[in-house]
Amino acid sequence: MLALAACGSGSSDDEAGGQPLSSVTIEGKHGKEPKVTFDGRLDGTRTETEVLIEGDGETVADGDTVKADWWIGNGYTEEEAQSTYGSGPQSLEVAEDILPFLREALIGNKVGDRVVLLTSAEEAYGEAGNPSIGIGNKDAVLAVVDILDRSETVPPLDGPQGEKKKPAGWAPTLIEEDGVITGFDFTDAHEPSGKLIATTLVKGDGAKVKSGQTLTVDYLGQVYGADKPFDESYSKEPAEFPIGVGQVIKGWDERLVGRTVGSRVILEIPPADGYGKKGNEQAGIKGTDTLFFVVDILAAS
Repeated sequence: MLALAACGSGSSDDEAGGQPLSSVTIEGKHGKEPKVTFDGRLDGTRTETEVLIEGDGETVADGDTVKADWWIGNGYTEEEAQSTYGSGPQSLEVAEDILPFLREALIGNKVGDRVVLLTSAEEAYGEAGNPSIGIGNKDAVLAVVDILDRSETVPPLDGPQGEKKKPAGWAPTLIEEDGVITGFDFTDAHEPSGKLIATTLVKGDGAKVKSGQTLTVDYLGQVYGADKPFDESYSKEPAEFPIGVGQVIKGWDERLVGRTVGSRVILEIPPADGYGKKGNEQAGIKGTDTLFFVVDILAAS
């Protein structure tokens, strides 16, 4: 059994109107749902924090992406309010917009830590508390947070970065204006092959893209033989989307997973691996159109 050690000194039960953090017993191993036993309602008028289990992993910093599980209890009713342990680890970026109690429990602590936090509903969730999980605005909040993993958030690249490669002879030529890609020139490109194929213009020197990651890319798409693109991001902000999980057209899932961050590739995508027989009327794509894309992989997280 892992029981919570006594915390620092504080106001008495009578003065505070509730028990301190040291009154709570928490049993269980790191990464497993804790068993929490209250010994009277808790005092949430001040914040107390305890590292119940110490890990030996990397220290979490602001801006990191963290995997964690947490258990939330209502310190007034002495009941569980929320638990993430049954749904798998939660992945979140430690940013200004995450819940204050999570920032408090994560920043400065290590992977492998089990952090226990006692605070007020207002400090944990804001003025209204969190009625959706049974936390009123005057309740005390008990949080048990297991830090499971951490990765440093790397900002997206400004453009392709790596080793330049000679594109395949079938590929169309990129049209650029002031260094910005604006379309394809199909003059010297082959007739569509009916196959899903790709060629590399820059082999990125970053990490390999894995299924389930979120990609940040710049891209331009154009129907074979068309005078201008049907969509592009080079004149706007880069796009973000999950890859390898069916959230984009099949050709992207098939040909972007396994490539490296920093790469620039050209994809030839037949209808079956694009928008299918129905095409995409809104984009002006028929069910018989072959699509060409240039894609710059700027980040994968």
